[in-house]
Amino acid sequence: MAPPAVPASDAGEYFTIGDMARTYNVSLRTLRFYEDRGLMKPLRHGYVRFYDSRQRVRLQLILKGKKLGFTLTEIRDMLKTQGDGEYAEFEQTLGPAQIVSQIEHLERQRSGLEVVIEELRARHQRLAAEPAGMAAASAG
Repeated sequence: MAPPAVPASDAGEYFTIGDMARTYNVSLRTLRFYEDRGLMKPLRHGYVRFYDSRQRVRLQLILKGKKLGFTLTEIRDMLKTQGDGEYAEFEQTLGPAQIVSQIEHLERQRSGLEVVIEELRARHQRLAAEPAGMAAASAG
């Protein structure tokens, strides 16, 4: 099925949902979810989705935002501020207060993870120090 009519400069630059999934290493379900959440708006031709260069940039920004620890709601709000024009780098959409807030949030998460890791290491050491029979009995 051919994509909808497009300007000559954009012709041939459409990806199907499968192309997008393979190119960006995400699942089809993820792409559909992003569409349902209003993060992406592929062109539709019947049941087939077509992603132009603008939608590919949006996906790159979404993935970058997730990598930086932002929620999809926060990412959607940042994308809304970009309007329908070309998108900047994700970091350019962030204000100084957002950056500081995100750093603090990630530091709290890291601190919590460090506590959990230490608890698990201590538990592992206790199990490793027990005689083999006792460790097997406590696991069952």
